[in-house]
Amino acid sequence: MIKLKYLFNNTDLAEMLLQNWSYDADSLDLFQYYRISSNAIYPFRFEGNTRLLRFAPQSEKNKANTLAELAFIAYLKENGFNVLEAIASKQGAELIETATPWGNYAASVFKRVPGQSFDQADFNAATLFVYGKTLGELHRLSSTYTPKKHRRWTYEEVLDWIEEELSAFPEETAALCEVKQLRNYFQTWPVSAAHFGLIHYDFECDNVFYDRETGLCHVIDFDDAMYHWYAMDIYAALESLQEFIAREDWERKKQHFVDGYTSEFVWNVETEAMLPGCKRFDNLYSYARVKRAIGETWHNEPAWMMQLRSRLEQSLKEAEAFFGKEIE
Repeated sequence: MIKLKYLFNNTDLAEMLLQNWSYDADSLDLFQYYRISSNAIYPFRFEGNTRLLRFAPQSEKNKANTLAELAFIAYLKENGFNVLEAIASKQGAELIETATPWGNYAASVFKRVPGQSFDQADFNAATLFVYGKTLGELHRLSSTYTPKKHRRWTYEEVLDWIEEELSAFPEETAALCEVKQLRNYFQTWPVSAAHFGLIHYDFECDNVFYDRETGLCHVIDFDDAMYHWYAMDIYAALESLQEFIAREDWERKKQHFVDGYTSEFVWNVETEAMLPGCKRFDNLYSYARVKRAIGETWHNEPAWMMQLRSRLEQSLKEAEAFFGKEIE
């Protein structure tokens, strides 16, 4: 997530950035449905169709990473994968960087995908199969993908970033030891086109939209994409599904997901054994991002910010409980 100071609603900024694209002037009332986490997302319409303005301070993003994200999305689209589509600006660029009264910002616009987020779907055999099939198809396409110019960062570079961010906090000795432990742990994992490639990283139910009319899934939000083991995406998907499926139904319904996945890509024998390591990586990465986001404090913070800070501080305590433990 981005720093807390960037979580304020700013429709003036959104409208200023949106001037780089065509839009229906009477649709800006949709800005009221904005959301902000890793980016600010403001919906609007163009020719009656919903589109999404995504922006963030340039200081919060890596330009090469963003360009690599857009290139990967374009590759997936060209190969028939159901993915969100970036819209070129009036200047012909999918990524706009510009100075504003609130600092330098980077912005892009995407078409809204059809359907509703998967957490609103029926978790039956057919939908779970297509959810797994969609992830398998993504990994199959990733396994043959070679970037032409910009390349997303790797899990190793993410660990470097975590180490750099946490080094600013002298008390973070346990978290820094966790970085070292994971580096050593991942060195034993197989690196092949069947195991490792460019992943979505956040393949959760709210980033996958299910279209009831077509029975297909559409994937959004590649903002966290990185080179990692495909098992990382599988971990995220299964972890998300467990929130919505009763324990007594889990193994049976999980198999529908696995069947869908294997209809498109190989389910490696090592996959299940990799999931605990993926959980630890996700735990540490989330910890570092939250630590960075709440690093600054101010007098007389608004109530919503104090409440959010309290929840995030509690999440840090929960994450710390895993540091230094053996990865099972």
